[in-house]
Amino acid sequence: MTLRHAASVGALVSALALSSVCRSADFKPEAQAEIVAPAARLQLLWAEGEFTEGPALAPDDSIVFSDIGNTIYRFDPKTNKVGVYRAPSGRANGLMFTPDGRLVACEGANTGGGRRISIRDSAGKVTTLSDNFEGKRFNSPNDLAISPGGVVYFTDPRYVGDDPRELDFEGVFSVQANGATRIATREVVKPNGILISADGKHAFVADNDPRPDQRRTLLAFDIDEHGDLIKPRALFDFGSGRGIDGMTLDSAGNIYATAGTGDKAGVYVFSPQGKHLAFLPTPGDPTNCVFGGGKESHMLYITAAAKNGKFGLYRLPLKTSGSHASQQK
Repeated sequence: MTLRHAASVGALVSALALSSVCRSADFKPEAQAEIVAPAARLQLLWAEGEFTEGPALAPDDSIVFSDIGNTIYRFDPKTNKVGVYRAPSGRANGLMFTPDGRLVACEGANTGGGRRISIRDSAGKVTTLSDNFEGKRFNSPNDLAISPGGVVYFTDPRYVGDDPRELDFEGVFSVQANGATRIATREVVKPNGILISADGKHAFVADNDPRPDQRRTLLAFDIDEHGDLIKPRALFDFGSGRGIDGMTLDSAGNIYATAGTGDKAGVYVFSPQGKHLAFLPTPGDPTNCVFGGGKESHMLYITAAAKNGKFGLYRLPLKTSGSHASQQK
């Protein structure tokens, strides 16, 4: 399948699914007070990054996050200190821990990029989980989610850089428990953030068509018996605005999606069916988010641009708590 054909298929699927879907101008929160207290304030924790991304809850309830400049950092909520967790990182983006405490990372393209899914054990040893599909290197693994059954799903777009491409499409892949890599779906154009529901039956994918006046959508899929993503339907359309980057889930299965720029920059909260629940503004373009653990389970950590021109890590207290079902032993 050519890239043009793949794009047209994804666009057709999105167009068919979007016939009755609201666009970004229509986002009207219906449960703001149930998500965030009026007095809650966003707190800047650190702002020294080139482009922060991929916050993930670690087994010790610290937060690790990527600086795509080529470092993974760790924030300790007990001390409020930030330190280096892994460097170089292979230009890691999306991150997530397995139930046994290993860190799975999407390593991107460009100088120093691994273009692979790597896994780091508790001793710091990094190995490759998957780096190709049918002998062809990935474009630039971006974000990932792990199902309750241990399947690693990841998106593989190419946003920037001139590393030679070997795949002629941008899709969602999965790494099975036996180590096999397979295509989960090609019915996307340029996928970014991805989530798997706590029951493992549904997936949510951010799809950002880069062409002018095309759709930037939040897509929902069913997961079939083979682990493939089927029956795509769009829950929301950001239109020509900045679509969704990274996402996380709360314990009720609601979706927290980072998107927008300017006065529309923030975290958009949707129900699993696409109901508009809340909007949490950020001072700069947000890139990803995750809930904390333990005493910080009601704290939403957000990576986003800071006012000093760099990128950083923020947190915001909420009335909701996170879902980390796939990380439970």
